[in-house]
Amino acid sequence: MSIYMIAGLIAGSLGLIVYALWPAQKSDQETIKRRIVGRSRKDDVGEIRKRAKASVAQQVVKKFAPLAMRPVMPKSPEEMSKLRLKLANAGFRRDNAASMFLASKTIIAVLAAVVGGFFVWARGDELTKAMGIVVFCMGAGFMGPNLWLSMAAGKRAETVRNGIPDALDLMVISVESGLALDAAIQRVGDELRQVHPTLAEELQIVTLESQMGIPRAEALGNLANRTGVSEMRSLVAIINQAERFGTSIARALRTQAETLRTKRRQAAEERAQKTTVKLMAPLILFIFPAILVVLAGPAALKMIQTLKDNPAVMGQG
Repeated sequence: MSIYMIAGLIAGSLGLIVYALWPAQKSDQETIKRRIVGRSRKDDVGEIRKRAKASVAQQVVKKFAPLAMRPVMPKSPEEMSKLRLKLANAGFRRDNAASMFLASKTIIAVLAAVVGGFFVWARGDELTKAMGIVVFCMGAGFMGPNLWLSMAAGKRAETVRNGIPDALDLMVISVESGLALDAAIQRVGDELRQVHPTLAEELQIVTLESQMGIPRAEALGNLANRTGVSEMRSLVAIINQAERFGTSIARALRTQAETLRTKRRQAAEERAQKTTVKLMAPLILFIFPAILVVLAGPAALKMIQTLKDNPAVMGQG
């Protein structure tokens, strides 16, 4: 068996372990979505049975997760809270999401070090260089999940941010038409399900929490924490302030919608102004050399050919 085949098998094992670590997160989100759209109790029972029949590999991973997460366990409850908040911002709200994430970091780091060790062994590098490569692979495998989590949270936050103006417009219309705020939030979540599904899911979770007896201010605060978007925090603060002082919620929402439109327009203008500066590097590195070759290339070739045909000219020079 060649070293490349062994490395391929190790990489495949890495993928299977990661696949076994995270399906519970996906199934949990699917359960929430099914409850949001109003599926029957029969579907919930089927989902519970499906999760009860989890694969043996997933059960083994769950048993070994505490051991795997021990080397990277946060030292303080504050760090663990930050990690759980980051996972919630990325869409992973299950209770054991933090433990699964920490366990995956350890497993990926170890397997990356093993793969690096096999490649070093196949190349026959010196011990010092080999240790450096193995340590680099382990560090890359350890930091890779953090990078992926940050990218996932940022992408989800941008998705939520893009849907807030539409949600505000619909909420203003709903409140001005006579709906209560809770009913307006539920209506907006239903209307945005096709256009902005992530934001619609978050709004429907607010509705579910309100139906469970959680105060509206707390449910909206949970919404702001889950999304991690500054615009959502501002919106929640404005709604809570309007309710506290008895001012018109519709007027506050309309003012916030106009503010968000102004910010989006200013951000677009700022990006447009930065485009000229960002185009300088590609122009200098790629476009200008190509133009120079096209314009000066034929003349240079003709000059070289002339010098070859008239050696006397070169001698005189």
